[in-house]
Amino acid sequence: MSVENLKKKQEVIDEIKGKLDKAQSAVVIDYMGITVEEADVMRKKLREANIDYTVYKNKLVSRAIQDTKFAQLEDSLSGPSAFAFGYDDAIAPARVLSGIMKDIKKMEFKAAVVEGNLYNADGVKALAQLPSRDELIAKFMGSIISPVSTFARTLQAIAEKKAEQ
Repeated sequence: MSVENLKKKQEVIDEIKGKLDKAQSAVVIDYMGITVEEADVMRKKLREANIDYTVYKNKLVSRAIQDTKFAQLEDSLSGPSAFAFGYDDAIAPARVLSGIMKDIKKMEFKAAVVEGNLYNADGVKALAQLPSRDELIAKFMGSIISPVSTFARTLQAIAEKKAEQ
């Protein structure tokens, strides 16, 4: 192998390592059989969700994940693999890809590492069902505000009743 080829491969490995350093999660999927149109639609949806989606050679990913929290993905690196990296929302890649997979039946989850934990295909599907961080915060705030606003309305009603007397 030429020195030039080795340099190119090392550049790709460094690129993958850079993405992994920033990522909260990495999802591995089998994308075989999707059309170019389907891939374009999928990439657009993933970009809109700030998810980095790339196809890399398994061998290069294998070298890049060594000694990282993503090393657990090693066993899922066989056959055609694509990688989705989540930076802001750790579960976003699983959630967005799950939605896409409902339309494109040819793709399948292989595995994922989310915040240092390994999930198999079924685990990734379960993660995809979780609400986003913003949705959870909104639900929590709603649950706090509801009793407070009920209490405030009750106090207001008591004050109005006393004012009438």
